[in-house]
Amino acid sequence: MTKISVCIPTYNRIDLLPIAIASVLEQTHQDFELIVCDDGSTDGTVERMSRYDDPRIRYVRHQQNIGKSNNMRSGFEAATGDYFIKFDDDDRLTPEFLEKTATILDRNPDVDFVGTDHWIIDIENNRDRAATETNSRNWGRTHLPEGVVENLLEVTFVKQSFQIGCTLFRRQSLLDVGYMRPDIQNCEDNDLLVRLALAGKRGYYLPEKLMEYRVHAGQQGLDRALPYLRDKITYLENFQFDSENLENIRRSRLAQARLALGLLLVETGDVETGRVYIVTGQSASFPKAWTGLALSLLPGFLRKRAFNLLRNAKT
Repeated sequence: MTKISVCIPTYNRIDLLPIAIASVLEQTHQDFELIVCDDGSTDGTVERMSRYDDPRIRYVRHQQNIGKSNNMRSGFEAATGDYFIKFDDDDRLTPEFLEKTATILDRNPDVDFVGTDHWIIDIENNRDRAATETNSRNWGRTHLPEGVVENLLEVTFVKQSFQIGCTLFRRQSLLDVGYMRPDIQNCEDNDLLVRLALAGKRGYYLPEKLMEYRVHAGQQGLDRALPYLRDKITYLENFQFDSENLENIRRSRLAQARLALGLLLVETGDVETGRVYIVTGQSASFPKAWTGLALSLLPGFLRKRAFNLLRNAKT
């Protein structure tokens, strides 16, 4: 079978990174190189990586934080395998991931990447079956048949069924589209998959749960929500589709993201900027937009209280 490059970008995840690394070392397919690219961690990751005595493990260390997509790009640029996968430092592969996905690429030279389904796990590595089934259903994988995906743009953009962390790519196919765009912190995976579909690449879906995606508290909070929404807007602004249906979906999602960002900015005190986003995103929900604009006129302490009352009323 073909040599595979596995990349794990990391930043201050010393407690979870060894679990991700172990999932690679335990693969049934052992012809791989593992590239850990460190975006300036300050938590002892350097010392922890020095303990590994395996020539297949390569450690790319950045002295300062260069940003998520730039760190991913450094791992990709260091890769030498014919096949490539990137997954996050808080996730892990199941033992047969590389073997099963690489076999499909070996047998189908016209296929550019193979995506699989995945488990949802918690911070203690326990699989949550109910959350897993809900996740698969919500992202359109439940009824996605095995084989080459014919409507790839719809599957990658509308349903977003493929997840980068459980997808094995031909490295040349990624080179063809320039891999990740630089200087993006969020939605870089959606952006890449859509560009691959637009470039005419062929994706294959394997309906087996061969990766474990971890859900934990570190993924939540305003410090993540604000940059995520900004990058989602940038991602959606990067495209303009020929299909009227896809273009309408893109514009609708763009309005929703602008409105959501505007409301968060107003709530957190950046009122002027928030109003601009609310106005440009008002087509997503006129009632929400006008409520947000009305709340933006309140003094700060009353505004926060009003947003909390509205949020509690929904729950």
